[in-house]
Amino acid sequence: MEAGTPVASSADGPSCYSRVTNEWICGQYLSDRSQEIVDATVQHVGITVVSVLLGLVIAFPLALLARRLPRLESLVLGVTTGIYTIPSLALFPLLVPFTGLTPTTVVIGLALYALTILVRSQLEGLRAVPEEVRESAVGLGYSRRKLLVRIELPLALPVMMAGLRVATVSTVALTTVGSLVAYGGLGNLIRDGVSTNFRAELLTASVICVLLAVALDVVLVLTQRVLTPWTRGVRT
Repeated sequence: MEAGTPVASSADGPSCYSRVTNEWICGQYLSDRSQEIVDATVQHVGITVVSVLLGLVIAFPLALLARRLPRLESLVLGVTTGIYTIPSLALFPLLVPFTGLTPTTVVIGLALYALTILVRSQLEGLRAVPEEVRESAVGLGYSRRKLLVRIELPLALPVMMAGLRVATVSTVALTTVGSLVAYGGLGNLIRDGVSTNFRAELLTASVICVLLAVALDVVLVLTQRVLTPWTRGVRT
């Protein structure tokens, strides 16, 4: 039986996801296809997390470069924004000759898309640090590295985390497009649900995708509260 095809009716009567009764909400589908749903969700989470982390690793040095060398800022922001304008239907196939039909193709593509948000938010976060704070730290003998780690990053963290939240939620949605190369997590189920008019599969995958975005956003909010305790009583 094809994975995305509703089953035929049984001897006990039609299933709620058979060809006879193709219902949107179907508890039997959740029970029968639980492992398939779990595998797709795990793949979705894994691709999303790795893509965002890779985006952070690339974005941070780019943000530092743009801040330290203002003449390169327009180039950095222009390139990262330009990448986001490339449709995923074109970007993923362009990567396939180099990375093959693998999760790596999806991860690299999503990480590149995340740069648009991450680079800008990190750059704005660093710029939001008051100049007098920097001058005071330098006057106390802070080196450039010590100034960045102990003063600038903690103060820039709220703005950076805001950008990270947006990038993460955006990546959760874009991961579904990875179904183009068979690694889209919940996107694989959504694609199958659309192509076969399998309503229970389509609705289930879509709802889980939304819940996943909300859950990751909550995790990031809680993480920010832990890392920035001095902002808990401040309304933004």
